[in-house]
Amino acid sequence: MFVLSVIKDTVAVLPANFGLPPEQAITNELNKKYANKVLHDVGLCMSVFDLSEVGEGKVRYGDGCLWYKVIFRLVVFRPFASEVILAKVKSSDEEGIRLTLGFFDDIYVPLVYLPEPSAFDPNERAHFWLMGSEATSSHELLDSPLAERMYIDTGEVVRVRVEADEFYDDEPGPPKVAEGVQQVKTENRRAPYTITV
Repeated sequence: MFVLSVIKDTVAVLPANFGLPPEQAITNELNKKYANKVLHDVGLCMSVFDLSEVGEGKVRYGDGCLWYKVIFRLVVFRPFASEVILAKVKSSDEEGIRLTLGFFDDIYVPLVYLPEPSAFDPNERAHFWLMGSEATSSHELLDSPLAERMYIDTGEVVRVRVEADEFYDDEPGPPKVAEGVQQVKTENRRAPYTITV
């Protein structure tokens, strides 16, 4: 679930951190820059694990910061395909179930990965399945007795297998202007990193 990724970067240590040991000041600045951010095709960055290489600090004209070229290892959340994880049900809708790990909320179970036969109950706002049922359509399943249904309720912990993960880079692009007035475009923004289980 957690992996170490080797990253190469140049980081500035601000004058306010000059009193700290260089390793601690560099680690603090790297954590500010990377912690809780998604790196495309890498994963969700958690924190700096250690520094592998640190170059000499150089002062750039005009900003007064010490700039270091560093190679470091970063703890990254990115489960591999077919890994089994425990997650909590955050919400359910007609398209599937959304899960959370507490620090990461973009885990989805689409309808095709739910146990068969299953259906979405709009009254309970939850998916359910009937073990050993011969019913095939959702109408037949919704006519079943409530006592036989096995609901997947919000807050319940489930064990799931990772099928795929996807990264999105939804840049807003330049603003559109029509007749001298800037058009405000409202788009549904996708999460930068999602996992399908």
